[in-house]
Amino acid sequence: MSEPEMRPKAEKLDATDELAGMRAQFVLDDTVYLDGNSLGALPRSVPGRVEDVVRRQWGSLRIRSWDESGWWTAPERIGDRIAPLVGAAPGQIVVGDSTSVNVFKAVVGAVRLADGGSEGRSGRDEVLVDATTFPTDGYIAASAARLTGCTLRPVTPDEVPDALSERTAAVLLNHVDYRTGRLHDLPSLTAAIHEVGAISVWDLCHSAGALPVGLDEHGVDLAVGCTYKYLNGGPGSPAYLYVREAHQPRFDSPLPGWNSHADPFGMTPDYTPAPGALRGRVGTPDILSMLALEAALEVWDDVSINAVRTKSLALTDFFLECVESYVPEGTVESVTPSPHTERGSQVALRCTDAGNVMRRLIDRGVIGDFREPDVLRFGFTPLYVGFGDVERAARVLGEMF
Repeated sequence: MSEPEMRPKAEKLDATDELAGMRAQFVLDDTVYLDGNSLGALPRSVPGRVEDVVRRQWGSLRIRSWDESGWWTAPERIGDRIAPLVGAAPGQIVVGDSTSVNVFKAVVGAVRLADGGSEGRSGRDEVLVDATTFPTDGYIAASAARLTGCTLRPVTPDEVPDALSERTAAVLLNHVDYRTGRLHDLPSLTAAIHEVGAISVWDLCHSAGALPVGLDEHGVDLAVGCTYKYLNGGPGSPAYLYVREAHQPRFDSPLPGWNSHADPFGMTPDYTPAPGALRGRVGTPDILSMLALEAALEVWDDVSINAVRTKSLALTDFFLECVESYVPEGTVESVTPSPHTERGSQVALRCTDAGNVMRRLIDRGVIGDFREPDVLRFGFTPLYVGFGDVERAARVLGEMF
């Protein structure tokens, strides 16, 4: 399809886009922003909320805000706002700390669950980790394995079913590959993990807010995720930990803190974990960033995650179509799977001199990112990316060659 035909198609798709009105809820400019898989755009509701938190809640109410402004209950309250976006019932998600810290809690907690609460009793002495994972997950998993006396075994998600055994204690997997945008089969892999009696831990950083996850439906044991990508919580916004309700009475966090104590203000020397997902808390909540996240999540109040997924697939399909039309044959190669069942909400293209190509794209007002050694990443956030953006991005990319 030629250039004159692609622009009218983009206009037609934008005209029938049921989520098009969501764009007005974000602070955007005339650039094409395709990096929401690294940092989401700013929701318009956030600045005013943050000002209120700083000036009134902190400035005027001060310490009274722990009660009067709901600061103390923010981790579980905001967790319940995230829950519908990942297919979880209330009471199973707590917000706080970084993704890395929550991965550590989850992997150690998973080994302890598999061991019946005490390492070494069950004979399960192996942790499987996604060999293609974001590096920090691998680093944390290695440390967690050392701490619990387990052997760490990196395997690709495709290799997991054959690698599982009665020795497997826990398996840490990414729902979407951060480099390629490949969507892994959470339902079948979780089922396979359960067949050998092991505990599943899923990293949802590149899927939450972009596609349905179905944590409860598919029996996921533990999950973690960040909130600054498709959830638009802001740079460094707090991550979250999901603990399946059935596991909560036995979940033994390796980071027990006063905030996860059953009686936090009792100040007793002995630790008694709080009930439910609250035992995933550690120290004092990071209130400023946490309440900015809460304001950001308001954009989801009337949005269906299924509608988001439908548009996401349409955006990535159209981008690949435009790339085929605009970019000279043989200059780029998509490393993102074509089947919808295997695709997240990003497209990764491999090309020569990719770092320089991305710099030139950014200079031309198309914002994506570069991953070593040769990958251009384009993330599609359906709440604010339109089909006209997609057409422009591919057209400018074609002009790079």
